[in-house]
Amino acid sequence: MTEDSWTDRIVGERMTVDQEFSSRIAGSRFTSQEWSLIMTATEFEIEHPEDPDRARIVANTEKIEQILPELENVRSQVGAMGGATPDQNSGSGGGIVDSIKGALGMGGGGGDSYEAEREAAETLTQEYAEQLQSHLESNGRWDSIRDSVADE
Repeated sequence: MTEDSWTDRIVGERMTVDQEFSSRIAGSRFTSQEWSLIMTATEFEIEHPEDPDRARIVANTEKIEQILPELENVRSQVGAMGGATPDQNSGSGGGIVDSIKGALGMGGGGGDSYEAEREAAETLTQEYAEQLQSHLESNGRWDSIRDSVADE
């Protein structure tokens, strides 16, 4: 089996978890468009597949760093169309003053904000991985998926 084949076998379960997880995304700092971008940069792996007690799905987020500037572009496009980003709605940053500060190099833009975005994305993708594993367990699919990865 190829590395991706186990994920190919659970497409239906992923769609169900995506729907269930959408309320969690709505309450996060990310829009659904941003979340989709984060998910394209995330790969799911099974750690310790040979050990039923230790096996778990984990989110490999090594590529998230590469899409962080694009998250900023998505927010800029939403802002240009008159929409508010989740951060602006929650009062935890954003807005015209922060935009001007960022443009002048005075704000927390760049590395600091990327770090916060990266951490939030990593946390959320791992929550998704845990929910996906729980869903597979409740549907009786976890052991066969885990076993197929262990046999690779």
